[in-house]
Amino acid sequence: MILAGPAILMFLAFVILPVFMAAYYGFFKWKGFGVPTNFVGFQNYITIFTDQNFLDALTHNGMIVVMSLIMQGPAAIAFALLLNQNIKGRSLIRVLIFVPYVISEVIVGTGWSLMLQYQGALNDLLTNLGMGWATADWIANPNTAIWTLMVIISWKYLGFAVILMLAGMQGIPDELYEAAAIDGASYWRIQRWITLPLLGPTVRVWAFLSIIGSLQLFDLVYIIWGQYVSSTAGTSTMATYMVREGRLAGNYGYGNAVAVAIFVISLVIALTYQRFVLRRDTEGALTDGPERKAR
Repeated sequence: MILAGPAILMFLAFVILPVFMAAYYGFFKWKGFGVPTNFVGFQNYITIFTDQNFLDALTHNGMIVVMSLIMQGPAAIAFALLLNQNIKGRSLIRVLIFVPYVISEVIVGTGWSLMLQYQGALNDLLTNLGMGWATADWIANPNTAIWTLMVIISWKYLGFAVILMLAGMQGIPDELYEAAAIDGASYWRIQRWITLPLLGPTVRVWAFLSIIGSLQLFDLVYIIWGQYVSSTAGTSTMATYMVREGRLAGNYGYGNAVAVAIFVISLVIALTYQRFVLRRDTEGALTDGPERKAR
């Protein structure tokens, strides 16, 4: 307990205290300087959940969470299965897949926003290939913008998922594969009955990280769509809403209330996922679990 003291103090000072301070300022109409005096009670918190713009942003975050799991999960497992084989150029492919993850969000957002302009490189390429019918306003059209965002997110973060899956696969004992091969099991049956079940803990941890990252999404949307276009294009998130209605509007009390709302939503989702999904994995990892106590 004594050795954990400094870590606990740091956690309280830099995580818990800011949350309580934000909750406190959320009870005021405050311009960001001086002592807040205009107490408004729960009005800021009530306004959040009656503002259609926030509800739209919450919906967009929910779509991003679901679509990230659907688009990135199967693709990451497929790439990991491929890269887990002794194929030529495997190391180069691993690097190429992982490179987008280490590139700054500013560079990624700026590059994609230039390519996806209506007069940008993608539409020019489609026109030159005789596919002018496929050109679109990829960023501003509300019907395509959210899918444009999903493609960019998948391109950016797929490499991280692949590396996690690959690490999980390489932790599976070779003896299991050798025994299955001796019994005459095909490649796909081995993957179905050995690889995928034993990859479960890795998939669940990746899904947790993906969900939390999707709820926190801010930088790519802010860079590509800006603080105002994102809401009309249908790509706004809770974080971009907080910055637009809080800092940019000079209403820091309301911005703090939005921050607390995002914290509570993320906390509830994280605790629910921990309780019903991750619990069976972490129970086996704890050294003082029920079985140990029984001994």
